Amino acid sequence: MAHFARLDENNIVQEVLVIANDVPTADGPLGENDMHVDGETYCTNLLGGTWKQTSYNDSFRGKYASAGDTYDAVKDKFIKLQPYPSWVLDDRDLWTSPVAYPSITTFTGDGIEPYNIEWDEDNIRWRGYNGTNWNYWDPDTSTWIAIP
Repeated sequence: MAHFARLDENNIVQEVLVIANDVPTADGPLGENDMHVDGETYCTNLLGGTWKQTSYNDSFRGKYASAGDTYDAVKDKFIKLQPYPSWVLDDRDLWTSPVAYPSITTFTGDGIEPYNIEWDEDNIRWRGYNGTNWNYWDPDTSTWIAIP
């Protein structure tokens, strides 16, 4: 099956639909012709709007498109929705935080237990819950510090 993403006027993915592989293209069935313009034209003629094919197994256009993603026409790829305003795209077009993810992800409680780690956009830092209280990650000392 072929998957197509409907784009709005800002190239934001609105939905992804599955189209049968046997839809004809100028070069044979759609299922044998990834990213063939005839598949996108078929979707436009059938449903209206602007469509781009997306790969379920990420073999082309960067990633499988999801609602809210952006299609970058210059790079010919789909880019995930920006998770937080402070995050930036890296050279692989993946969103990265301004502070590296903590290198210590567990603590000693009733055994070795994982921190529940999440991004704190208000304070531009990582915070983690250790089962008792919240801590913030100090990248300068590579330690968790209790939040008062």
